[in-house]
Amino acid sequence: MLKKILAISGKPGLYKLVSQGKNMLVVESMLNGKRTPAYSHEKIISLGDIAMFTDSDEVPLNDVFESMRKLENGAKASVSTKESDSILREYLGKVLPNFDRDRVYTADIKKLINWYNILIENGFESFEDKESYAAEAQENIAHDKA
Repeated sequence: MLKKILAISGKPGLYKLVSQGKNMLVVESMLNGKRTPAYSHEKIISLGDIAMFTDSDEVPLNDVFESMRKLENGAKASVSTKESDSILREYLGKVLPNFDRDRVYTADIKKLINWYNILIENGFESFEDKESYAAEAQENIAHDKA
């Protein structure tokens, strides 16, 4: 689900992947709905490829968003990105108790909250990666038959 949601370095907000062309992607802003090209020289990353550092390993972003959704009962984040560092870190501690306090910066927490709010505003009701679960289940079934 988050594989087709993109963050583009230097551009605000998030973008939906609409189409692919030669050396570019056509993306639609989730802030204003405008479609624009995103070129191969721009730093483009899918939210499905991002993870948060924890004390033991990394947690996929969709799991962090799902934890936020449960904490907020499906509403936007109860904390503003303009809050102090300590309040933002305390909030992330509620969402992801074992986040790595040395490698997760305040700017990362602000970006996380901002992205979560954009997704909620655009009608995301769940962040569970059902496609991955279905693919994993099919793989397990195939493995069990072998």
